[in-house]
Amino acid sequence: MPERLTAREALALVTDDFRELPYWTRPSVPDGPLEWPGYDASRARAAARTGEEESVVCGTARVEGTRAVLIAFEFGFMGGSLGERTGDRLESAHAYAREHRLPLVSLVATGGSRMQEGMLALTQLQRVARQSALTRAAGLPQLAVLRDPTTGGGWATLGAGADVVLALPGVQVGFAGSRVRPPDADPAAYTAEAQLAAGAVDAVVRPEKLRETLGLWLRLLTSGTARGASRTPAPTTPDRPTATTTEPTPSTTTNEPAPSPRVRPAPAPVPAALAAMDLPATGWDAVRRARDPGRPRARAYLDAYFTERAALNGDRRGGSDDGMLCGFGLHDGRTIAYAAQTGTATRPAGYRAAARLIHLADTLSVPVLTLVDTPGAANDAEAERQGVGAAIAELFAAVATARAPLTTLVIGEGGSGGALALAAPGNTWATADSYFSVIAPELAAAILKRPADQVRATAHQLRLRPQDLVALGVVRGIVGGDAA
Repeated sequence: MPERLTAREALALVTDDFRELPYWTRPSVPDGPLEWPGYDASRARAAARTGEEESVVCGTARVEGTRAVLIAFEFGFMGGSLGERTGDRLESAHAYAREHRLPLVSLVATGGSRMQEGMLALTQLQRVARQSALTRAAGLPQLAVLRDPTTGGGWATLGAGADVVLALPGVQVGFAGSRVRPPDADPAAYTAEAQLAAGAVDAVVRPEKLRETLGLWLRLLTSGTARGASRTPAPTTPDRPTATTTEPTPSTTTNEPAPSPRVRPAPAPVPAALAAMDLPATGWDAVRRARDPGRPRARAYLDAYFTERAALNGDRRGGSDDGMLCGFGLHDGRTIAYAAQTGTATRPAGYRAAARLIHLADTLSVPVLTLVDTPGAANDAEAERQGVGAAIAELFAAVATARAPLTTLVIGEGGSGGALALAAPGNTWATADSYFSVIAPELAAAILKRPADQVRATAHQLRLRPQDLVALGVVRGIVGGDAA
């Protein structure tokens, strides 16, 4: 069982200069809103045991040089459960983050909503969700670090709802806590590692690496155009009072910022080709080059393009695909998001992960680089059961509606709609060792009922060479080859 850190110990893992925010305290009601016998005594014992007055501690600090608002749960205080006063603190933390244009980091360790406050405790999840939505609309990143345990509504809001989700090794993560699961449930399914495999967690990070990893993510998500300071302040509108109390809380007596106007960043520069060569003489030459196992692949391009980068994992729908690499990196000191195919048939989870990446980049006003390299979408029975058509449609829609600019480089195979879904309309480029085609030449020949010896001629007839694509207006230009 992993070590359970206190809120202060968790904060000490990631920062040395934590400064707690002042809290508004709602009027005390004997034994709480439900008049639950012994509730006051339970809270007093929890306070004496932990040294905290509530189940969350909120404040500001620098993490590897980046200032952020931090929320740390104290599991020793009634299981880190959420009650009305917890909601007050969480709401204040979000409001402070928006007012000061700071990213927000939640160090989560909670068993869920506080039973002694009944439905009033459960409705704090709606309150937290609203605050998270307001913070996202303001263009500010939200990160979560999952500690032991992260269950119930805390996982379903602050945890799973974050833009980037990190977890400590072996910690319990799941909507159902250990005392309410089915008796025959496999406990291994409720771990950080299982959530990583299911695409719900971006990385499992050892405690000694947490500060460094969190610092990298904060630098990437607040660098350059991702910084709130680059936006013009928006007019303010009054926030609605919460439904959980008739007493005003700090964020209900101040104005909430409306979503900030988007500053459209410059597009990502086109990567340099990693293999210089003459252009292919025939369509089949183009296909042969793109399928060469020695050709530079996505990881080589990402290594050459970024000075440092951090990867997102999974589609947040229960799946992940190693054939689609997504994340954020620094190029010439500027943050750029990336989604890159690795040369395999792309799975439904891969398309959904790319759509997730584009939506997040859009929220943060970060330009996106996509690398196209796939023979096409996976077409096996399992891919159909997982909704490959709907996943491709989702990515097409994300690309079509993106406000942040997209740049695409075709670095290998561009197989049909499974490749086109990742391509930027009007800003797609190609390398000399790539091709882009409506269909693979072998399949085209089969559909046309041509013999196998006609595949090469069919490839040329499809006009899939890089220079053909330029002539057709499908791509803007060729990198690493002579287009003459």
